[in-house]
Amino acid sequence: MPGYDTSIRTLRLGDHDYRIRSLVDLQQFADPDHHARRLGISSAQWSLFGHVWPAGRLLAEAMATHDVAGKRILELGCGLGLASLVLRRRGADVVASDYHPLAEAFLSYNAALNELPAVPYRTLRWDTPNESLGRFDLIIGSDILYERDHAERLSALLPRHAQAASEVLITDPGRGNSAPFTRALRKQGYVVAELRCRMNADDTPPFRGRLLSYARTDAAGAGIAT
Repeated sequence: MPGYDTSIRTLRLGDHDYRIRSLVDLQQFADPDHHARRLGISSAQWSLFGHVWPAGRLLAEAMATHDVAGKRILELGCGLGLASLVLRRRGADVVASDYHPLAEAFLSYNAALNELPAVPYRTLRWDTPNESLGRFDLIIGSDILYERDHAERLSALLPRHAQAASEVLITDPGRGNSAPFTRALRKQGYVVAELRCRMNADDTPPFRGRLLSYARTDAAGAGIAT
């Protein structure tokens, strides 16, 4: 990709190997059209979307076996979209979303690299309503609570895009911002389950990673989703 150094690596996700193009390091930054400035993304944050992170791998591995039959699925802050690629291989009805200008190009390239159908992609800012996106039965994300205000922004987004009966699944590397998100979703009628997970080979019990699952029944969400 012009202006960026990339590499292709092979990852084992579920029962399949995936070839993934990613940025070679965190110093990759090229913004000749001033997208970063217009979007308010700093040069230090610009390359974060283009890397394979432990939480992203964990989410992708979870999606390799998760019950997705008949569900419409939205991945938030998809970055390279590992989970969406796994779901696409399974034939799931998935939409990947991000607001980084390069996320769609990398996702499209990686889908083709693995001989998968293109993954539907939508640009989505969490603080901007997008009625055309519709509602989903399962909403997923990896390490999307990395800023203090993300819990508030995400919990406000969910009523716009979650079905009354829905599930939210998030992998979190233990940054400490999940508690307010959990409290907000409980108020929206979700029941939470937490599973501690190893984030890398050096992680020892009690593992710092978490697989956070929030489930809501039709009755619980009937008066909340708007």
